[in-house]
Amino acid sequence: MDFRFKPGHVPLLLSMPHAGTDIPDDIAAHMAPCALARADTDWHLPDLYAFADSLGASTLSARWSRYVIDLNRPPEDTNLYPGQDTTRLCPVDTFGRERLCQEGHEPDADEIERRLDQYWRPYHRQLRAELDRLLALHGQVVLWDAHSIASVVPRFFEGRLPDLNFGTADGRSCSLQLQGEMMRVAEAQDRYSFVFNGRFKGGHITRFYGDPAAGVHAIQLEMCQCVYMDEAPPFDYLPDVAGKVQPLLHELLEAAIAWARAGGHA
Repeated sequence: MDFRFKPGHVPLLLSMPHAGTDIPDDIAAHMAPCALARADTDWHLPDLYAFADSLGASTLSARWSRYVIDLNRPPEDTNLYPGQDTTRLCPVDTFGRERLCQEGHEPDADEIERRLDQYWRPYHRQLRAELDRLLALHGQVVLWDAHSIASVVPRFFEGRLPDLNFGTADGRSCSLQLQGEMMRVAEAQDRYSFVFNGRFKGGHITRFYGDPAAGVHAIQLEMCQCVYMDEAPPFDYLPDVAGKVQPLLHELLEAAIAWARAGGHA
């Protein structure tokens, strides 16, 4: 399978499009050695969010590395943050600007289209199908797009990121009532810094699928990796550290489910 999927029974779909680490042999053969470190992976998110099963949430996570194709970029590869630096649909460099491809082996238009068909579209078909199923069951559904990133990435932002970076496309991808519920939960704690619609406003998944008028409320959470793992290679998961943020994540998801079940509206 090109992804890992488990259907749930509550109005919440947890998507993890950058959690994949596999690289097909034919693509890996033409990559530079730095690609094999997979440094820009959203490491260990299925472990961090493992409690979502107990909430009854549906979960969808990528199998393939974002170095194969970025599932959170639009298929036409437009820049989601015009005027700012970004990596591409089929990346050619890492967040640290290291070349991912051997000289002369950057993916051309035909190769990009092949990867769209083979790796990108299957994930998005499953995502759309599960949203539709949950909508039919509940009338409202929350799409939680889970991400993580190193706390300091000079290529994309100055200084250190807040611990929790919520994105709702400046309030367009979900009900403002739901955004308010998430803010209420975040403000009730003081361990982790947070921001709404700061450097990260939500990627393609949040912006494309979030449609409050149709009952789909999409939220992206870009989390600093230092709050649950070691940001240095080999990027170990740190259960004791993760155990401190998991109760907050649990509370956020539980609040989102309760809001949708109560018939929240845009």
